[in-house]
Amino acid sequence: MANIPARTVIIGLDGMPYRLIKHLAESGVMPNTRALIAEGVFREMESSIPEVSSVAWSSVITGANPGYHGIFGFTDIPAGTYRLSFPNSSNLRMPPFWQHEGNGRSVIMNVPSTYPASSLDGVLIAGFVSLDLQRATYPPSLVSKLNELGYQIDVDSGKAHQSIELFLRNLDRTLKARIKAYRYLWDREDWQTFMLVFTGTDRLAHFLWDAYEDRSHRYHDAFLDHLHQIDTTIGEIVNRMENDDLLIMLSDHGFERLEYDININYYLHDEGFLKFRKSPPQSPVDIDFGTTAFALDPARIYVNVAEKYPRGSVPPGDIESTIDRLCKTLRALEVNGRKVAAHIYRKEEVYEGPYLEQAPDLVLIPGPGFNFRSSFRAERLVEKGIFTGKHTQQDAFILLNNAPEDAVPSRPSVTDVVGIIKRLRGIQSERQSEESGRCTMRSARAGIARQ
Repeated sequence: MANIPARTVIIGLDGMPYRLIKHLAESGVMPNTRALIAEGVFREMESSIPEVSSVAWSSVITGANPGYHGIFGFTDIPAGTYRLSFPNSSNLRMPPFWQHEGNGRSVIMNVPSTYPASSLDGVLIAGFVSLDLQRATYPPSLVSKLNELGYQIDVDSGKAHQSIELFLRNLDRTLKARIKAYRYLWDREDWQTFMLVFTGTDRLAHFLWDAYEDRSHRYHDAFLDHLHQIDTTIGEIVNRMENDDLLIMLSDHGFERLEYDININYYLHDEGFLKFRKSPPQSPVDIDFGTTAFALDPARIYVNVAEKYPRGSVPPGDIESTIDRLCKTLRALEVNGRKVAAHIYRKEEVYEGPYLEQAPDLVLIPGPGFNFRSSFRAERLVEKGIFTGKHTQQDAFILLNNAPEDAVPSRPSVTDVVGIIKRLRGIQSERQSEESGRCTMRSARAGIARQ
């Protein structure tokens, strides 16, 4: 029995802040989540640095920081080039937890940055960014059923640029099809781990965070309704669980109101750190000799070191002095009298591991209301697009049921999740009485049933 892991259910809500889910639970929008919080362990959790989904979810599923798993952002530049590449699951340098020996059969649905789907003991349907459903699905024989269910990998965010009404209808269809798919796989597969991530939460917050904050907003109720639908599904999942199953709910990063987008490459160019071969530049391939630093999204700063990059201009002996000048210049950046960068981290402060040399030399965390962008095409320092919400690093969340308080660190990080899963399974295998497991889940179920 000790060699069989406890059945584990993991529900992810991409971009859901601790303070938002707490508020929606307390206000009655998410009553099933409220019942779980009342009986469980609920903590604010730190995201990755930078606080983007590709890095955060890679850290969640491997239990490691980017210096070990090798994913530093949605984009990268291969060594010896200025060619922009888009890392995917084939670039992940550590196995996800469902590949660990003894994990058992798994159903993994919609986890970002797991495309293309790799083989496993079970089922994997990759999340964004996925180019096509065929390569996003393992086994491929499942694709016809997913098409039958109307399954969509991601919300069509482009519709929001046409009409918020179109976006919301697509958001709703995507959610309903995902729910159908989870039900099908839950009943069809003999699984040990079931992981389902809702990513429409992130899209909703990007486009309609202002609708959440403003009760008079035309789409305020639509914002709440989407999260209420997810909460109803959470209640359904809990009621499908067995008495001793472990439940983990979590998000990969938080969210807050967006006021200004800050184009960091525009600033580096304006301050003399970045030079281009042509004007206007289009991409990193237009970086010219004389450049000392450039940025990749969202605000990863790379020193343009000689012999490391084709037109590298900084001798290895000048790297530290260049970083010092960059830090001083970036700390001075203000908009309307407000400091734009809340934190500036050197890579050694936030990363460790065999892929440290691939890491950005500096990573910036924006202050409240600011969002960094690293477009090479930007024509101004400050912009404001259609987004009204932006990622935050400090206020993701984790919620456990059927677990003791000390199963989670007082201030957990996304890199702690795999360790928490292992710890919970160890605790579960050591429990002498099955009744202790039943009571915890029964109590939460009773709270859910009363809603």
